[in-house]
Amino acid sequence: MSYLAPTEFVTKMVDAGESKIFMSTKDTLIRAFMAGATLALAAAFAVTINVQTGQPLAGAVLFPVGFVMLYLFGFDLLTGVFVLCPLAVFDKRPGCTWAGVLRNWGLVFTGNFAGALTTAFMMAIYFTYGFSIEPNEVGQKLASIGVDRTLGYAEYGFAGWMTIFVRGMLCNWMVSAGVVGAMISTQVSGKVIAMWMPIMLFFYMVFEHSIVNMFLFPTALMMGGDFSIYDYFMWNEIPTVLGNLVGGLTFTGLTLYATHIRTSPSRKPAADSVLSRAA
Repeated sequence: MSYLAPTEFVTKMVDAGESKIFMSTKDTLIRAFMAGATLALAAAFAVTINVQTGQPLAGAVLFPVGFVMLYLFGFDLLTGVFVLCPLAVFDKRPGCTWAGVLRNWGLVFTGNFAGALTTAFMMAIYFTYGFSIEPNEVGQKLASIGVDRTLGYAEYGFAGWMTIFVRGMLCNWMVSAGVVGAMISTQVSGKVIAMWMPIMLFFYMVFEHSIVNMFLFPTALMMGGDFSIYDYFMWNEIPTVLGNLVGGLTFTGLTLYATHIRTSPSRKPAADSVLSRAA
């Protein structure tokens, strides 16, 4: 499957971060919009499978199809650029600044949200025959997800907020591993396998992904979920975004960069050390 060595694919991560910092506003927004829309449709697909089969593992096994599609098409998720763009700054690439990183993050967040919201509106029409009937079984499930993963956390106060944050960290540890997976092979089959595994894991474990949630919670509100927009942002989206940033950058981006690009000198054998002291 033409596997690349870690030093090679981590260099590609830094190159990708540099490229995204300098990408035009138009291209950044288009790629982010389509990424949000595609992942949202995959989330609707997975929830539908869960409801129809009663087997959450089935939805988790098939959800990664959306992630694979969007990365093969070269689209961008916020969870991915959280990891890639800072590496270009840490590597001191010419012209790469934190202002450029924040610009990219803001544009990708906007595009992802717009894309996910567009899919949410279309799926709401699909679930209700254009809002003319009550939501079907899948729509009702989405409404309950919205309540459980906002007000359900709010019941625990700060402990609930921190739980979302940690679930967000765990999520982007795996999702960013999927982003890296797209770079560790030069063949499509290798990319697909490497992306599939961590994405399946995060979805089955019900970790919190900011872009998936950009679809789930607006859809839940349109399906009659008994929570507010404030509840959505305060008790899900904000801590999820922060957790995604910390988890992805800490457990994937910085660890790979620190050990495969900023590699420390190897230790000398003990015998060599003795001989050097004797000389």
